[in-house]
Amino acid sequence: MIYSIATVCLSGTFRERIEAIAKAGFRGVEIFENDLITHKGSVKDIRRMLDDHGLDVVTYQPFRDFEGLPAPYRQKAFDRAERKFDLMEELGTDLLMVCSSASPHALGGIQRAADDFHELGERAAKRNMRVAYEALAWGKYVYDYRDSWEIVRRANHKNVGVCLDTFHIFSRQTELDTMLNIPGDRIFLVQVADAPSLSMDHLSWSRHYRCFPGQGDLPLDKFVANMHATGYDGPFSLEIFNDQFRAGSAEKTARDGYRSLVYANHAAEQTPERAATPLPVVSPPSDVEFIEFALNDNEKQSLTALLSQLGFVHAATHNKKHVELWQQGNVNLVMNMEPDSFAQNFHHNHGVSVCAVGMKCNNVDDMVERAKKLEFAPVYGNPETDTHGIPAIYGPGESLLYMVETSDKPAHWEREFHWHDDVEPQAYLSNVDHIALSMSYEEMLHSVLVFRSMFNMQTMPTVNVTDPGGLIRSQALQTPDRKVSFTLNSSQASRTVSSRILDQYAGTGVNHIALSTHDIFATAEFMSEQETETLPATSNYYEDLAARFALSDETIRKLKQFNILYDEDENGSFYQLYTTLFAGKFCFEIVQRNGYRGFGAANSQMRLAMQARELSH
Repeated sequence: MIYSIATVCLSGTFRERIEAIAKAGFRGVEIFENDLITHKGSVKDIRRMLDDHGLDVVTYQPFRDFEGLPAPYRQKAFDRAERKFDLMEELGTDLLMVCSSASPHALGGIQRAADDFHELGERAAKRNMRVAYEALAWGKYVYDYRDSWEIVRRANHKNVGVCLDTFHIFSRQTELDTMLNIPGDRIFLVQVADAPSLSMDHLSWSRHYRCFPGQGDLPLDKFVANMHATGYDGPFSLEIFNDQFRAGSAEKTARDGYRSLVYANHAAEQTPERAATPLPVVSPPSDVEFIEFALNDNEKQSLTALLSQLGFVHAATHNKKHVELWQQGNVNLVMNMEPDSFAQNFHHNHGVSVCAVGMKCNNVDDMVERAKKLEFAPVYGNPETDTHGIPAIYGPGESLLYMVETSDKPAHWEREFHWHDDVEPQAYLSNVDHIALSMSYEEMLHSVLVFRSMFNMQTMPTVNVTDPGGLIRSQALQTPDRKVSFTLNSSQASRTVSSRILDQYAGTGVNHIALSTHDIFATAEFMSEQETETLPATSNYYEDLAARFALSDETIRKLKQFNILYDEDENGSFYQLYTTLFAGKFCFEIVQRNGYRGFGAANSQMRLAMQARELSH
């Protein structure tokens, strides 16, 4: 199976796109008609460029408004096709992708369309060409792949096949079982795209919101399984219309595109006939093992004070490096001030920040192999100074995601650190509940692919949150057991809290770290005694709580006293308490879950309003 991508997916000049496609590892490319038309060079120049980069043109597309036309439009359509065959000979491809007609002149009728395609097949055969017919979701008469297949079947020509496109199939919510009736050799092209679940017209949805497999909500697994069941072994190609991709880095987008195809094809990669390139099956992470901060000595003093106010203790010091471990319950926070380290390079670019997260994983060797197959190059740090031996990959904002082998107490803690025997651990906070990051939307799509393809995390429905400065798009990902969760936040409005934090970091950065407690009121009282500064909610907020929920007056009083936010869902209740922002970038959130499964979206507007006021002072 050849992995391919359409030129329309990427930004830049035609040459820049081709270079990015080849560098990402693709062997095939779809030439999109508009990209060829707007290229200044000749078709021969394009052919040489493709040959120089080792790329095959898997198709030229799209050929529009062909079938079902009355005279004189019908003859003009065949004349156009002959011109395209001439062009394809120059390009060095034999496949023309024809999408179902949206022409106002088109006439309906399955047999009429089949007759047109039989004649087109005859013309194509004389030129050693082939034709792939795709049902557009907004086609005038043909918008269902079952109809396009019936037309191809009736055309009964070996040079005419179907093109299956996941977006057109799923956007119409068409069943997939009919795919199994299509012989694999009659499928000439498969185009795969993901997309978020939206309620809008098919054309606008397609033109602006398609994304790579693993970045959206479409259930692609069954499609891929059925595709392989047909025996299809042709081009597996990306055709993505996305505003962010067309404005972002062509090289980074192409790399994500390639790994998304590997990920989408993972079910088939497990079969014996594809054993030469298996994608190791891995379990999701079981816990967050540590969170690492990059900071300098002055910032360390301030962060030390805040962590002490939250009940953390300095549990251990690295044997050789300027690194400290602060601990409470099962939460491990690492402060890294070591010169010439990854952390300090990260600090140079972003200031005080979270530079790495370690997650407990089973069979780390398989994780590393999976990372290689997905083109996530494993990172081991500087072999002269980093002796922990824990592999990592680059995650959001080029921070590191470490894969720590699961055990009761990972060996690197004992091997690398000197433990302080006189430390009395506190017991207010128990675990990392979730980590929230602010990022651009392009980075959000990349990060979703990282967490889904590498760590088998699941996406929750996207939420749009109201901020005083605009809307913030929030996407949560978590493991099936909800032990490891990340929330990704992006905004196109420049004055939202998310965007302002993005500016503070000069890139992607952690907005808040949520830590769980079993007794929010005891924890809040301890924090109050330690004079921990927390974000104050408004009196109106607590008046609204009293109206919405069956809470006692005493509970409302205590919530208000400690600035605790509250929410409920069908599974239980949820308490949230936020510290003020550290260095205007991140805060700690203390949460208590009593069966509740969300992330307090109902309270997000209150939290953002509090943080917006803080950032304005």
